[in-house]
Amino acid sequence: MPANKTGPSGKSGKKKKGRRARLLVITVVLLLVAGIGFGAYWSVSTVRASFPETSGTLQLKGLGGEVKVARDDHGVPQIYANSAEDLFRAQGFVQAQDRFWEMDVRRHLTAGRLSEMFGEGQVETDAFIRTMGWRKVAQEEYDTKLSAATKKYLQAYSDGVNAYLKDHQGKSLSVEYAALEFKNDYKPEKWTPVDSVAWLKAMAWDLRGNVQDEIDRSLASTRLSPQQIEQLYPAYPYDRNKPIVEGGAIDPATKEFDPKATPAAPGSTGESGGTGRTGNARTGTPGGTGAQGNAGTPGASGTPGGNGTPGGNGTPNSGSAATSGGAGAAGGLRTGLTSLSNTLDKIPALLGKSGNGIGSNSWVVSGQYTTTGKPLLANDPHLAPQMPSLWYQMGLHCTKAGPSCPFDVAGYTFAGMPGVVIGHNQDIAWGMTNLGADVSDLYLEKVTSGSYLYDNKQVPFATRKETIKVAGGDERTITVRSTRNGPVVSDRNDELGKVGQDAPVKDPAPDRAEGYAVSLRWTALEPGSTMDALLDLNRATDFASFRKAAAGFDVPSQNLIYADTKGNIGYQAPGRIPVRKGDGRMPAPGWDPAFQWTGYLKPQELPWELNPKRGYIVTANQAVTDKKYPYSLTGDWGYGARSKRIDDLIQSKIKDGGKISTDDMQKMQMDNSSEIAKLLTPYLLKIDLKGTNERETKYVREAQKLLEGWDYNQEADSAAAAYFNAVWRNTLKLAFGNKLPKELRVKGQCLRVHPTNDAGPQEDLEGKTRLVRECGEREPDSAQPDGGDRWFEVVRSILDKPGDEWWKTGGRGGAANRDELLAQAMKDARWELTSKLGKDVNSWSWGRLHQLNLKNQTLGKDGPGIVQWMLNRGPWNLAGGEAAVNAAGWNAAGGYDVIWVPSMRMVVNLADLDKSRWINLTGASGHAYNAHYYDQTDKWAKGELLPWAFSADAVKKVTDAELTLKP
Repeated sequence: MPANKTGPSGKSGKKKKGRRARLLVITVVLLLVAGIGFGAYWSVSTVRASFPETSGTLQLKGLGGEVKVARDDHGVPQIYANSAEDLFRAQGFVQAQDRFWEMDVRRHLTAGRLSEMFGEGQVETDAFIRTMGWRKVAQEEYDTKLSAATKKYLQAYSDGVNAYLKDHQGKSLSVEYAALEFKNDYKPEKWTPVDSVAWLKAMAWDLRGNVQDEIDRSLASTRLSPQQIEQLYPAYPYDRNKPIVEGGAIDPATKEFDPKATPAAPGSTGESGGTGRTGNARTGTPGGTGAQGNAGTPGASGTPGGNGTPGGNGTPNSGSAATSGGAGAAGGLRTGLTSLSNTLDKIPALLGKSGNGIGSNSWVVSGQYTTTGKPLLANDPHLAPQMPSLWYQMGLHCTKAGPSCPFDVAGYTFAGMPGVVIGHNQDIAWGMTNLGADVSDLYLEKVTSGSYLYDNKQVPFATRKETIKVAGGDERTITVRSTRNGPVVSDRNDELGKVGQDAPVKDPAPDRAEGYAVSLRWTALEPGSTMDALLDLNRATDFASFRKAAAGFDVPSQNLIYADTKGNIGYQAPGRIPVRKGDGRMPAPGWDPAFQWTGYLKPQELPWELNPKRGYIVTANQAVTDKKYPYSLTGDWGYGARSKRIDDLIQSKIKDGGKISTDDMQKMQMDNSSEIAKLLTPYLLKIDLKGTNERETKYVREAQKLLEGWDYNQEADSAAAAYFNAVWRNTLKLAFGNKLPKELRVKGQCLRVHPTNDAGPQEDLEGKTRLVRECGEREPDSAQPDGGDRWFEVVRSILDKPGDEWWKTGGRGGAANRDELLAQAMKDARWELTSKLGKDVNSWSWGRLHQLNLKNQTLGKDGPGIVQWMLNRGPWNLAGGEAAVNAAGWNAAGGYDVIWVPSMRMVVNLADLDKSRWINLTGASGHAYNAHYYDQTDKWAKGELLPWAFSADAVKKVTDAELTLKP
């Protein structure tokens, strides 16, 4: 399919030409709709009824004074008010104008109330979210944690939303409500401050850390040996990819992180090492490395100080464990973890599926290396594509900024929340990337009907009832049980109730009886102060106030980068990060006190730096610190492919006295270079490809020749990029994917394999000749191997070992070594692309394979076909790729479709804020057929950025429509 070239080109609803063009489009659409029987429901007035008024004068109840809303030719609003409360009241009103459907769906998701809007199909999702209690925790945060000022701003925001709702219902809110009326008589409720706070829980859920990795490692043990699992989760390559903070240490006197301090010698002073990872009784999974000690006191199972040594290995399939409570997967546990994984897959991931793709790039360069003489800061969060974009661009300006009205800020926020999440004010700029801290753990729980076991005692559950209302159906009531570790998530699925029937644990573990339940401990289920922190970031004026704001940023844990107009650059790691004795890589025994969290790292213990000597800071989900940092943040970092590439790009510009410009920063964001291609292509070019005859040999070699002279850039029109990525996908499938258990493979992908049983993994059954047909169970965008930079490291580790077992596929005609497997992957890729793109290799292009489709997150996925057609847009043929800086990500197990994108891009110029640049994935509007529904997408796809006016004079020059709000 060709790329979508139909984006709106009109400048404003005020322009007659643009209005006539849109009216023509709407009319054509509705004529088509009427032709298939929906004409009675749809009209031009229905589609246009929700378009916001963007000029003239409107009354807004509760205002203390007049407010101006200036929109540019892309509909991006800049709000000017005399008081902070008026500013946020107007923000609520304006966001409701543009995005209320999105806001309404989000609050129903976070409250576990989607069934009220969409019916029976959402009951399971609602029950799981009610079990976690997102809304309940948000209410506790609002009641007990937030400052009086934040509550005042949240209430003002809510009042603004409700002022809009008072005069808008049904089709005047959005076309989705008109469609929803076909099914039920749903009417939106008033907005509340807790609706805004609860969105932080969804944000934290999508960025929660390694729960999926815990599940995947456990499930992998049903077919892979312990050593194989360890190979698939290699250690971070510190020798090649630098951490964010290079150096620094905890000061022994102050107990605070000092970026200039030298780490103490191993085993000198300080605290004990952590507990090594427990062994797996059934499969013999090796124990993990103990947390590093900065003290001479021995860790629980690590060696004194330094790096803890691994815990012992369980004897494979012997039933003995290195320590009690290992948690691999077999029998009931396998079934339960599979069901849990499937349940997690069904929860709408508003930021994206938790996994390899969720990440971001951000980097800041000091003025000593820029053409402006002041810092330049870039940020592009990598999230799931959706329609409209997750982000909402806007500016919030106090007419006279001061103590009573301290906001003069612009950037990206979420519809439904006051303030700005990422952006800049008059003094500082900041960006975010996912730190990836391990902030969640699964626990096995030994339960009875009314209690669970802890420390050899029966402890009563904390219980509560939850009633789920269902549109067009009967109400459902569930009972939520919680342990000291958190809610019992296994209660939400019949199969989850079978968890642990064969869990690989040994005495002193309790009798299995009917198995173990599974509970979830997660930092976001404890009330925090992140909303305070976000608003404090908005009004920070220097690095000290920036760090103070970051100290309250509890969840999700993000890498925060910083720059200011005085020329400083900095970094701060925030977040509520647990201290645990184990390493959190596998489900832990909930009955054993040794596996409990023992507290949280203090904000002053977390890494930071200011004006490092190297003159720049790069964060791209790589390791935060080196191995000398005494506390464990996670063992599941990104592997640093993007951060290394960004570092190399910066170094290439500043060597020999070079300087970096705003244009250079923008160009770096669009870097498409493939790190795995640089590694693997030389091997592919050496393969002597041969077919079954001369014609076939020539046919497969035609594709191979595409790689000759290729520069490894994944441009949309590149035939070489298309072929290489197809080879990479097929290499992963042959070497790893076909050897993974069905729970990790793509749904519907069926293989003939040796069966597994409770005795252990596949190698125990090699003597059997009987094969069974086994089909994958994972959704395509979350299956393995996903092809991200973890898999780069896996392949790197065996590439110089042509006889490694992973290269062998077995069976008649199977590969016996590396070169045979690569040859087969190259042939398979040739045939695959021939079927998808045609026989002529010169006509191939990466973009035709690698397409972006933007879908409305609700009715655009599950609504009537005609409604999906009206709400969704695409495709766009994209450059970039998995773990490239231009991270248009795809899942190699599932296909080539784009499932991760730079959800926005910005470059902030601290020398002249009005020369900053930004772009959104779609547009300001959430209304289909509005001029600003996706008017930034074509530019975004090409790597273009829009001018970002900030000062009052600059905004005035680009104002295309102005709305006055009066009391």
